[in-house]
Amino acid sequence: MVAQFRIHLPSVLPITCPAMQVHRQDDTAAPDVRTVATLGTFDGVHLGHQEVLGRTAREARKRELESAVVTFIQHPAQVLRSESAPPLLTGLEERLELIGNCGIDHVFLVEFDEAESRRTAQEFTEEVLFGWAGAKALVVGYDLHFGHRREGNLPFLEEIGRERGIEVMSVDALKEMPLTLEPISSTAIRRALLGGDVAHAAKMLGRLYVVSGEVVRGDQRGRQIGFPTANIPLTPESATPADGVYAGWLERPDGSSHPCAINIGRRPTFYLHAEESLLEAHLIDFEGDLYGEFCRVSFADFLRGERRFDGVDSLVAQLKDDVIGARRVLHC
Repeated sequence: MVAQFRIHLPSVLPITCPAMQVHRQDDTAAPDVRTVATLGTFDGVHLGHQEVLGRTAREARKRELESAVVTFIQHPAQVLRSESAPPLLTGLEERLELIGNCGIDHVFLVEFDEAESRRTAQEFTEEVLFGWAGAKALVVGYDLHFGHRREGNLPFLEEIGRERGIEVMSVDALKEMPLTLEPISSTAIRRALLGGDVAHAAKMLGRLYVVSGEVVRGDQRGRQIGFPTANIPLTPESATPADGVYAGWLERPDGSSHPCAINIGRRPTFYLHAEESLLEAHLIDFEGDLYGEFCRVSFADFLRGERRFDGVDSLVAQLKDDVIGARRVLHC
């Protein structure tokens, strides 16, 4: 069975993290807790993940237990197949924030390395889920796999649960709309970003997609032509929208959000063979210095593809149109 869910997306979803205890394997004292637990990588913490996390929190409250998430510090694919590992939708810090927003009480962080990849599903269940995390009930996604050779799955846990008297509850796939064939997944979100469809990615995430980083000093070309930008380096480990121009928001460390026109690309008007793309956000109606600030840039909608202009005048004319387009999308 596949659950169907129509999404109503707010224009901007701020990230705030309530109190949540984070436990690591090298902590000196193991927590003494009784929980309803779930297990997964939860990259992106998209709407499908949120269904699992929300169900975990509700079941814990119903049983007067605490809710827990067991997850991995590294994406398992980074260890098992590093040459083809998918780019991450969320770093660890943001992932923990988003998990905390779902009402989870505890997160248990497992270091995924070569040794961990060889631990059997039976060992992981006994030592981590029932032992360390204190699981007295489990909530898992329909497509869960874990343990050596991915031998752990829903039927595996259901069998162990029957033996141990532990209830195992599953959450069906979540679909974006009734006519959408593919369930919401991290893979589908990455594919949308690769095509520049940040609006579709946002619907699956339940929030705007965010790229974070420190604002660095660029070559000042934007300032020279009247369109100063906040430049944020991109990393190959993180998923990035396709090269192009977008409407979005920049959030500063003080919590203020500013509408902006965002360019991701290699600036072909000035550079014929740039080696990598750069994120440049032009803040609308803003004057100030952002250098050194760690900012979040969120993507609301695609405006146009990146292209090379004949000269500065034609580029400036297009940048003015980009700002008009961003204002229209962002209602500012």
